[in-house]
Amino acid sequence: MHPGTARKKVIVCAGLNCGSGGGFGLIDLFRRELLKQGVDDTVEVAFSGCRGFCEQGPNVIIEPDRTFYRRVKAEDVAEIVALHLKGNQVVERLLYKDPKSGVLCRTYDEIPFYRHQMKVVLEHCGFINPEDIAEYIAVGGYRALTKALTQMTPEEVLAEVKKSGLRGRGGAGFPTGKKWEAARRVPSSKRYVICNADEGDPGAFMDRAVLEGNPHSVLEGMLLCAYAVGSDEGYIYVRAEYPLAVRRLRIAIAQAERYGLLGENILNSGLNFRIHINEGAGAFVCGESTALMASIEGNRGIPRIKVPRSTEKGLFGKPTVLNNVETFANVPQIILRGSDWFASIGTARSKGTKIFALTGKVQNSGLVEVPMGITLRELIFDIGGGIKGGKKFKAVQVGGPSGGSLPEDMLDLPIDYESLTGAGAMMGSGSMVVMDEDNCMVNMAKFFLNFTERESCGKCTPCREGTTRMLEILEKITLGEGNLSDIPLLEYLGGVVKATSFCGLGTSAPNPVLTTLSYFRNEYLKHIRDKHCPAGECVALRRFTIITEKCNGCGACRYACPAHAISGEKKKPHVIDEDLCIKCGRCYEVCKFNAVRRH
Repeated sequence: MHPGTARKKVIVCAGLNCGSGGGFGLIDLFRRELLKQGVDDTVEVAFSGCRGFCEQGPNVIIEPDRTFYRRVKAEDVAEIVALHLKGNQVVERLLYKDPKSGVLCRTYDEIPFYRHQMKVVLEHCGFINPEDIAEYIAVGGYRALTKALTQMTPEEVLAEVKKSGLRGRGGAGFPTGKKWEAARRVPSSKRYVICNADEGDPGAFMDRAVLEGNPHSVLEGMLLCAYAVGSDEGYIYVRAEYPLAVRRLRIAIAQAERYGLLGENILNSGLNFRIHINEGAGAFVCGESTALMASIEGNRGIPRIKVPRSTEKGLFGKPTVLNNVETFANVPQIILRGSDWFASIGTARSKGTKIFALTGKVQNSGLVEVPMGITLRELIFDIGGGIKGGKKFKAVQVGGPSGGSLPEDMLDLPIDYESLTGAGAMMGSGSMVVMDEDNCMVNMAKFFLNFTERESCGKCTPCREGTTRMLEILEKITLGEGNLSDIPLLEYLGGVVKATSFCGLGTSAPNPVLTTLSYFRNEYLKHIRDKHCPAGECVALRRFTIITEKCNGCGACRYACPAHAISGEKKKPHVIDEDLCIKCGRCYEVCKFNAVRRH
């Protein structure tokens, strides 16, 4: 069947999250079932990149009905074909139900997770086939490049990016146009453009989703940068752990070359530009610009002194512009719609939208894109749906392992570069981990510091030794071996590491510790002074007791206990022998009557 003859279209999410959960197999299942039920001539089956609502995957949408089906399994395919595609009846059991109102959402526009977002970079992710350049062109792809090459000078493109107020989405928030201008000013016969797709934050998958769902938007952004700064060669440095993103990038580059959009004399404009893919080996420090360039050059990925700047002397000693995936993906929209349009979104100093990977103890985890200036409360509760299981919100780690943990009384903080930095956190690349009452903030700080300590390249003493000493102190505290002098020592060490480390990894590594000390100091004191973990998460400090009034003596906890620390007669309240208890928590997990208390 030719796609143009279809009256309906089934779009299966084939991003890595939905795909690995069974989405990849649904594509062929739909095609076979359509053929079997005799409607293959009126329905087209396609796949897309990530739609963002990973919590509800695998996702399937039916166009033009705008129907959103959630957690679709192989056994659901025949029913969708029979009822919806043949009978025009919605399969209600597969619709999303708003947990607050109990209302079934028949279209994706009605779902709060999508309704409260503003999609610019992710506008076409989840709708177009990322492996078909024609679909990108059909939604306006490469129109910005055409406009720039036929109607604008390089200086005008540069001026438009500067005027838009776009800031780098990789973490630091440096003005994009200013960076491009600095590289263009340096006299040189050779300049490089690099896309940093080395996304290494725990829980982060923003760049991966864009590369898997709309890789041409990144290529077009790099092409516009090349035109503006005078470059003929670019690199995309992407993690080798992203095989689907790498494959789709290779397909996109090959297609763009066949269409004359990459290579020599692009669109007869005289612009020559080629893009290479460099697969990283998973070192977190290679997300730092100079370490990334060293890796591309075939050297060990460690940072160097940033004088001269990379815009003056970067890759192979030549002027280099380096931006991340999201930054480049914004550029075509700016050139096509205008800098004034982009600048009208967001706040006075933080323009546009930002993509976040919302994870942790939140109802609706996934990928969200929102205007700068939205509050943490709006993002976590209106879009994220609040905390799982009716638990109480405790904190949110903003900016990944380099960010900071912000408490409940900061939920109305606007999300922009200056506000987050002032609160001790940072925008970072956009990972956001939500925590509830069962999370221990000391243990959480230890988790993030353990990550950055392991990922330190070891080049400078403050980062190499300072993070190790801080981690040792946190380990002592969570084991119940800390003392009150550890708190000022942690603060002192954190300040030294921040002030004297060589690169951004070291200067931001203490942030999770310093913010938890600032906002959750009482938890540290309870661990040290009372030898008690209020959240019950630190194994060495937690206790389990049985609430007599709730225990009916079913024996489930007694049979599950590997240390035989629980005793009691059948149908009578049981007790836990604290001397025998190994604090494994099995009793807490198996009790169906909430009779076991963890404290």
